[in-house]
Amino acid sequence: MTSVGFLGLGIMGSRMAANLQRKGFAVTAWTRTTGKAQAWADEHEGARAAATPAQAAAGADIIISMVVDGAQVETILLGDDGAITGAPEATLFIDMSTIAPADARRIGGELTQRGHAFLDAPVTGSSPKAESGTLTIMAGGDEAAFARAQPAFDAMGETIVHVGELGHGQVIKLINNAVSAANAATLAQALVMGAGTGVDLGALIEILGAGSASSTMVTLKAEPMRQHAYDTLFKTDHMLKDVRLCLEEAQAAGVPFPAANAARDALVAAVGRGYGEADFSSIVEAFEGLAGLRIGDA
Repeated sequence: MTSVGFLGLGIMGSRMAANLQRKGFAVTAWTRTTGKAQAWADEHEGARAAATPAQAAAGADIIISMVVDGAQVETILLGDDGAITGAPEATLFIDMSTIAPADARRIGGELTQRGHAFLDAPVTGSSPKAESGTLTIMAGGDEAAFARAQPAFDAMGETIVHVGELGHGQVIKLINNAVSAANAATLAQALVMGAGTGVDLGALIEILGAGSASSTMVTLKAEPMRQHAYDTLFKTDHMLKDVRLCLEEAQAAGVPFPAANAARDALVAAVGRGYGEADFSSIVEAFEGLAGLRIGDA
């Protein structure tokens, strides 16, 4: 039985760790919130909780991190009581968070210098696919490490792609999220226009979903936008962070991404209106503000 130290039990991580435990891995979990790891372990037969990342890493074949940003990844892997202090020799570290590519390369470099293997392997699919074990996983790093990780990836994901060198998983994930945010922003504008012109929003959403404008955003976010029901699948704060990181990569490469710029501004406005912890479908609030209407009232 492969032992996994799993670090981070948020909306995504808790579900990913559950699939690993359910599919035959021995998971020891840690998360920052006191008592949360033990509560999670109590709900998943055979799972264990750890008080520190180092304890979660002790005896692990694989260590997976799933947290918010590069600073958190660095702390829980390399800091005091970090996973590296408890990990056996030649452990495989997999960071499945979404962080800056430069952070992934720096953290991976430190781990490999100390005799471990490292992959950056962010995911997409939001919490429903994390729950069902059908995430899309994009992994950067050497092929031998990817081969070691494949069984764990199979337990959590459906579409699993080795995308190239270390850091490229993060670049592709940031581009993907920027496109998602731009799509959500476009959808929000369409709904606001529909409300402003008086058309039936249910009919508009049905046509958008059936025609050439169809997208995952229409399927997942149109009704929540219409109902102002922003139950959190992916936080607005987190989407804003990812789009900002994408734009930093675009600037460094000397390439434009104006759609991502526009989406970033709308996300900033949504956060400014108090929706940072809500699902990023709250981006519609920015365009309602510009139009001076609420789509349910129009």
